[in-house]
Amino acid sequence: MAEFDEEKLASELRGNTLRAYWALLDSRDGVIGPRELQRRLGFSSPALASYHLNKLREMGLVAHEGGDYRLLVEVRVGVLKQFIKLGTFLLPRYVLYATLFTTLLAYLVANLKEHTFYSAFALILGVLGTGIFWYETVRVWRQKP
Repeated sequence: MAEFDEEKLASELRGNTLRAYWALLDSRDGVIGPRELQRRLGFSSPALASYHLNKLREMGLVAHEGGDYRLLVEVRVGVLKQFIKLGTFLLPRYVLYATLFTTLLAYLVANLKEHTFYSAFALILGVLGTGIFWYETVRVWRQKP
């Protein structure tokens, strides 16, 4: 696999080209055609979709095969660093921590038997941690291309 200059990729992989790359990452098998990309991203014509797919091909990220474009390399630059791929889903990496904190907080509340300083302290930390992680999850989700 070729080494990529992260700074160069970050400068070139932005705007609609980044949205096209995101659509390739989001597709089930990493293959997408210009017409499907046009429909998915709301481009004015398939030629515009082809232009952005060709830019990705020139960067070495996709290959052109029989009218469709196949993802060759997954790179994490810019906002893409904040996402992880679980199956076909691209999720903010904070969603795992937010889910963990939410589960632990629910367990703590369900098993809270007596009210002591330590249980109040744990409850405050749990609520704060859960709130912060869900805030960060939503903030990163809104940054997606």
